Amino acid sequence: MRSWQLIMLAALLYGQEDLRLEQVADPIPSAGEVVIQVATATTCGTDLKVWRRGGHAKMLRPPTLFGHEAAGRIMAVGEGVKNWQVGDRVVANNSASCTKCFFCQRQEYSLCPNLTWNNGTFAQYLKIPAPIVQQNLLPVPDELPDELAAMMEPLACVLHGVARSNVKHGDRVVVLGDGAIGLMFVAVLAHQSAEVLLFGGNQQRLQIGEKLGAAKTFNYRQLDDTPALVKDLTHGWGADVVIEATGVPAVWETAIACARPGATVNLFGGCPRDTTITVNTEQLHYSELTLKGVFHNTPEYVRAALSLLASRVIEFELLVSEHRPLQDLEQVFQDMKNRKVIKVAIAP
Repeated sequence: MRSWQLIMLAALLYGQEDLRLEQVADPIPSAGEVVIQVATATTCGTDLKVWRRGGHAKMLRPPTLFGHEAAGRIMAVGEGVKNWQVGDRVVANNSASCTKCFFCQRQEYSLCPNLTWNNGTFAQYLKIPAPIVQQNLLPVPDELPDELAAMMEPLACVLHGVARSNVKHGDRVVVLGDGAIGLMFVAVLAHQSAEVLLFGGNQQRLQIGEKLGAAKTFNYRQLDDTPALVKDLTHGWGADVVIEATGVPAVWETAIACARPGATVNLFGGCPRDTTITVNTEQLHYSELTLKGVFHNTPEYVRAALSLLASRVIEFELLVSEHRPLQDLEQVFQDMKNRKVIKVAIAP
């Protein structure tokens, strides 16, 4: 029935910075599922965060197959699967909502408490659960490279974040964080005619931010007071919109301090569990700030992300620092930890 090997190489996360390559059984699709041969899996800042923390509050619990961004070809289809066949080139989101709960009925799909998650892209084969096949499995256009198609999931999250940020034409937007997500925010916001000020700690990444459309970039390591600088650049008021893309509680507080009266602050970077921040109630109340936590994506933005990637109007390939084999994955995560690379395309 199957034409591929019975044992595959896959990465499993066992705990904090404990990632192991092991031989595991090939996945076999059950009813409604498909199995793809992974062509390219891309690393993500969320993967790095999960690797460093040893888990994730929602997406996974060790020990588990690891990785969540990949493109490939269908190798097997389960009973009842329609509209897909072996050989189709596809990309899948890493989740799907239940479609039936309180939140799904209100089309707030990212808040669904019954999300089906899928991990395991750092492997030779990946099984796609039936809900994801039904909702968030998409065909990859012939002309779109695998490493770009694999970026669909994080870009969908960014498009969701941008849509929730109340950005208007010509707004001054501060982006805090020069990781892949922060740089994606820069690219999308600049494409939508916002004036983007990017703050980060890596000069090479800041240069990529400029190529992606940032009006100005700043290395926070060389600054005494980021909010004061933002106010100096905005006639003393602060930014119209602030995007926090680091997941560091202290930076959440910096983001709020950078905002002008009436601004929207998108607290996008997920912080460690049980962390807290302090908010100045006077500023929040009298400046009429809007503070938003924005999480994950929805089917609408999954499709919009693939369409934007396929259009090639933004040079998202600038985010791919290297191409490496699966056997180098542990070193890749060490390089990500040391900020030597942004995204790495892994070939299983």
